[in-house]
Amino acid sequence: MVPPIYQVSTYKQDGVGGLREGYEYSRTANPTRLALEECLAALEGGDRAFAFASGMAAEDCLLRAGCVPGDHVLIPDDAYGGTFRLFARVLAGWGISYRPVRLADPRAVRDALAERPARLLWAETPTNPLLSIADIGALAQLAHEAGALLVVDNTFASPYLQQPLALGADAVVHSTTKYLGGHSDVVGGAVVTAAGVAGAHGPLAEQIAFVQNATGAIAGPFDAWLTLRGVKTLAVRMERHGQNAARVAGMLAAHPAVTEVLYPGLPGHPGHEVAAKQMRGFGGMVSFRLRGGEAAAVAVCGRTRLFTLGESLGGVESLIEHPFRMTHASVTGSPLEVPADLVRLSVGIETAEDLIEDLRQALS
Repeated sequence: MVPPIYQVSTYKQDGVGGLREGYEYSRTANPTRLALEECLAALEGGDRAFAFASGMAAEDCLLRAGCVPGDHVLIPDDAYGGTFRLFARVLAGWGISYRPVRLADPRAVRDALAERPARLLWAETPTNPLLSIADIGALAQLAHEAGALLVVDNTFASPYLQQPLALGADAVVHSTTKYLGGHSDVVGGAVVTAAGVAGAHGPLAEQIAFVQNATGAIAGPFDAWLTLRGVKTLAVRMERHGQNAARVAGMLAAHPAVTEVLYPGLPGHPGHEVAAKQMRGFGGMVSFRLRGGEAAAVAVCGRTRLFTLGESLGGVESLIEHPFRMTHASVTGSPLEVPADLVRLSVGIETAEDLIEDLRQALS
């Protein structure tokens, strides 16, 4: 019923070159990690999956496998701060250029692709932390017409709410730390590829496998086992996250201290119709802006009792944070800078009434 934890580094061989069931060394392959990878490929409807030590390790491997120095990449103009840092401070020195584009605007994407050819179009939907929505099918068509690959960071939605490969994406990345693990007790990442996708060096999946083995940023067996354990409750957790988030967003939208609520489940959200078309639900992430500015946002983050002040997201516990000073500090001063009056919530699976009351007392 439960895959065992193969907490091993090496495997006995049946003679020189005679690998027992194909295993020789756990950097290259491990049965527990393979079980997770097969599970993730099935969840995303992909051909192959690869489990990494973190979401950023997954991103880095995918980009090094899919691109070569001199390539150009389009990224969201409200991308996750860690993704921006990877492009701006790591990959730029390796010869990969990037351009932030509003991916919710297909015309802006088309113009950017026409202005300069791109090897890859990197998308998040919903984005972190502004919860903007991009039409995955439209982006796939634009990317493929321009000879580019479409990669979608599906962390906020999870495979339960959204399957980008079925909508035309070539690869999906996850921080499995978040909703897939779901219990704030494991750090991991994943890449899932569609069948037949080619990168700069040839078949993308083969290149990812090569780079992962060469650089070694693999998920350990216990981390893989914890993620597999979390996946078993993904569906019921995502349903509860979404139900609670919808109620929290509704309360915030009516609160006099709040100037704007960013949640794709609200009918007034600019991406509501697209999200309703390509997602099964709207997820558990809610961001909002405060009338009192940065000072008010920081104060609210310090006054909650049930929402814990902390980074990360996607666990069963509710979290609150100030992106400008915390998760997205790395984009301060860049075109991706987030508003200083913004608060981000990861709405957990606690009783909705308790969560709402906690936010009300913090806002007052």
